[in-house]
This record gives sequence, structure tokens and C-alpha cells, in this order.
Amino acid sequence: MKKIVIKTLGCKVNQCESEAIGNALVESEQGFSAVGDGMADVVIVNTCTVTRKAAMQSRQAVRRAIRDNPDARIVVTGCHAQIAPAELAAIDGVDRVVDNRDKHRIPQQILADLSGYAVPEARATCPDVTGADQFAVLPAIAHGGRTRPFLKIQDGCNAYCTYCIVPHARGRSRSLPMDQVLAQIEQLGRLGYREVVLTGIHIGCYGRDLVPVTGLYDLLCRIRDAGAIDRVRVSSIEPAELSDDIICLAVAGEDVVGRLCPHFHIPLQSGDDGILKRMHRPYRSDFFKDLVQTVIGRLPDAAVGVDTIIGFPGETNDAFENTYALIRSLPVAYLHVFPFSAREGTPAFSFKDQVPPSVIKQRCRRMRRLGADQRRAFYGRRVGRTAVVLVEETRDRTDGRLKGLTDNYLPVHFDGPDDFYNTFQKVEVRQLSSDGVPGGIVIP
Repeated sequence: MKKIVIKTLGCKVNQCESEAIGNALVESEQGFSAVGDGMADVVIVNTCTVTRKAAMQSRQAVRRAIRDNPDARIVVTGCHAQIAPAELAAIDGVDRVVDNRDKHRIPQQILADLSGYAVPEARATCPDVTGADQFAVLPAIAHGGRTRPFLKIQDGCNAYCTYCIVPHARGRSRSLPMDQVLAQIEQLGRLGYREVVLTGIHIGCYGRDLVPVTGLYDLLCRIRDAGAIDRVRVSSIEPAELSDDIICLAVAGEDVVGRLCPHFHIPLQSGDDGILKRMHRPYRSDFFKDLVQTVIGRLPDAAVGVDTIIGFPGETNDAFENTYALIRSLPVAYLHVFPFSAREGTPAFSFKDQVPPSVIKQRCRRMRRLGADQRRAFYGRRVGRTAVVLVEETRDRTDGRLKGLTDNYLPVHFDGPDDFYNTFQKVEVRQLSSDGVPGGIVIP
């Protein structure tokens, strides 16, 4: 049996795609064995290019895969492969560079290579993905051993924010037809899964390219009405696309099958209106503040996660303080802080008034401290209360206890038997550990 290793960098969409590729090969007639580490016959590196650091880490991962698996076929794919194919193809030991448009064909390509029907080649160019208009259906449902599987329902982005290379790496927004989404969720339900995480690059644009035109709200309603899975989570959604109707879907109680989880990850990027305009973000800071307050007003226990980009060109001390003050004023559950990374091919790459790296580092450090304080405050407000936890199928490596997530994205550790794996358990949160993790006991 051939062994395969898949190394994934970057976002949940990449993780979803890697798992689907791995599943297709494991379930193929050749019957690959997926291994986490160790010697393999095939290694796939699914790269990221969202920042310069991510691109560097992707190249390092490719070289490490070649060094650790000298006799393996090395396949490189993902967003950095789309943006810099010649650079990756020039690395000695790379057998294939596969663009994002053809990523879903990787299982067939590997099987053909190993059967001798095709000669692998490290292509020096990748077709332009910006003109792609069809959703590339993955060859298998992406579950990959997760308790909460990812399901990719959308790809690409039409926004072209001035800092972002992703539209060039992923192309325009494309959607998985609704009937195929529902069919995959039904299959996940039959396999015993209780929750699915809907992922995409610009998920709020879901359905706009379909005929007839539809939307994310309509899809969430159809998932709820089908009742094939207990709860649904959306990985990330842009501020202008989180409608009142979608928020209201999360108001449903625990007993509603197919309900939307009260957890919204909303990219802010900056709390300064001048910077938002330079970023080409279609909202102002007061809109974002009102949106978060609306979510919490209707869903007091909801988790709201926020992305910020620190050090965008022209970010003065006052502009940074505006972002800091906005985040501090909101009941944010967690905060992702990204230092600005100038990506060649984006307008911001040539913007003047770049912020010195030392200043960016200092501002990021301060913003991350704020995020840690708000996360702990969010966790602390849940102490003494009960919540329904979906128990994961592995125990915590540190304390050996069961672990799982509530619908509002609260991680909880507690004691219990393996029989609790992949079940919903009512847990009373009793305390926070020294490192801030909520711990509790099961309520019979």
C-alpha cells in the first residue's frame, strides 16, 4: 500500500481541499495509506501566499518534504503555486506544480503517474485563474477524521482589497450549487457527523453566480429545513454580508436541528475610516461597531471573532489608536492580529508612507495583548453557566481530559468516558485553568 503525506499551510479552505484530496486517494482502487509523518511514496504540499511569511514557509515546507522523503513524488499546489509556479518548479526534487484551477484533479494525476500512464513534470507556468467561472468540485467529501468537518461551498473573491493577493490566486467568486451542498451535508449526516463548518474564500458571495441567483441566507434555510445535521457553523463572513436575516437564524434554540451557530468571524482589518478607504473595504468603522452591537443585542452569548491588519501604509499613531479603541469598546471573543505584508501584484505594494517594521511589531504586540484580555473575559463570563458541548474524538494532550466546543465557540475540558466522543454533552463551566482554558463537569 502506497503511503501519502499532505502538508497544508494557510486557511480552512486549504485544509478542506487537502482532506478531500487525501480521502480520494485513500478510497481509490490503489488504496493509499495516509500518514502524518515519516517516509512516504507521495507528498503533497498545499501552499499559502497570503503574506510574504506564508510564502516563505511554503517554500520551506517543500524543501523539507524533499529532504525528508528523497524517493517520494513531490506535488506542490495551492495559492503560492498559483502565484509563483516557476519558482517552485525550479526547486530540485519537485515533480509537479499544480495550480488552484486543477487542484481537484490531483488524485487522478497521481494515480496516472504511479500507473505509468503519465509522465510527471514540474510545470513552469500555471494558467490564469482569474477567468475561472466554474466551481471545481472536490473528488470526495472532506471529513479527514475531524469531529466538525469542513465543507467548501464557495471559492474565489471579487473584492480586490488593495492589500490582498488572494483574488489573483483564487480567481473570481464561484459557488457549489445548492443541491450539491445539501447532498454532501446529507452524506455527512449519514456518516454520523453532528456539525459542519461551511468554508469559502468570500462566503458571503455564495450563490450570486448561480442560476437562478441565490444567497447564503437561502442556503442556510435549506440546510435547516433538511434537518440532515444538528448544527452549522460559518467560518468567516464579511461585515456588509452579515445580514439581519442571517443573524436571526442563530437565535434558534439548541433543539432546532440544522440551526446556525451563534458564532461569527467578521474581518474588520482597521478601525480607522481613512485606512479602510485605502484598503478598499466597503464599510466604515461605525457600521462595524453597530453590526457587532446588533449581533450581541440579539445573541448576548454569541462569539464574535475579528481580524485586524496592523501597519497598513499610512497607518499613523492616531489611526492605530482608532483601531485599538474600537476593538476595546466591543465584546469581542477573540482577535486575530496580522502585520501588514506588502504583496507584489497588489496596489498596496507600491503605496508610499510604509510603516516601519519595528513600529508594526510594537503595535501588533499591544493589539495581541488586548485580544488575549478579551478572550479571557469572554471565557470568564461563561463560568458558572451550563452549555452544550460537541465532544471531539481525541483527548487533550496536556491533561488527558475530554474536550469540545460549544455552539458559541467556547472550548471546554472535562472528565468523561470515550463513549462521549462525537456526542452532545451538557457541561457546567466551573473555572478557567492557569492558561485560561474553561474546565467543567458533565451535568447528567
